Amino acid sequence: MHIFVFILLAILLLPVLLLWLIFEGATTGLELLGLSPQFALGILFVMLLGSLFHIPLSRKKLVSVEERHFFGLFRRERVRLEGITLNVGGGLIPVSLALYLLFTKVPLGETLLATLFMTAISYHMARIIPGRGIALPVFIPPLFAALFAFLLAPEHASAVAFASGTLGVLVGADIFHIPDAMKKAGGVLSIGGAGV
Repeated sequence: MHIFVFILLAILLLPVLLLWLIFEGATTGLELLGLSPQFALGILFVMLLGSLFHIPLSRKKLVSVEERHFFGLFRRERVRLEGITLNVGGGLIPVSLALYLLFTKVPLGETLLATLFMTAISYHMARIIPGRGIALPVFIPPLFAALFAFLLAPEHASAVAFASGTLGVLVGADIFHIPDAMKKAGGVLSIGGAGV
């Protein structure tokens, strides 16, 4: 009986523990950028909250879409919105922080070179998935951003990795794929919409 209660508690507490580890890792990472612990916690909170909001960048247009149901026997037309937005928590705030680091805390040349490499890698690895948007393997960008940062600017590795990773992924995966994504995926495309 005791082992059953222990297993049940472990199962219930595991998601809380994982969230705490992710949150702690993110705030520690932001502190390594030279931010105070309070500011890092505030930025992380604003990024998470900002993920709920999108800034429209292009006019949304209504497109009539025909859907087929039940092996194509039934058809239904519906109206779908199309346009481009910028996610506040996954796009605007990280880009603002990356630009702040770029002009205040990191060597400009090395960071721009790392950003160029990240843009190329993100562009080639990103795939358009109809109905979902643009997908990129989740662990590849941070690994390459860290590698380029350690190779190009080891004394500013954290800040260079953040700036080049953020800017490179948003430009290479999202912005450069907008025309194809609008043709293939349709719908409302969100720059930085994959999350923080």
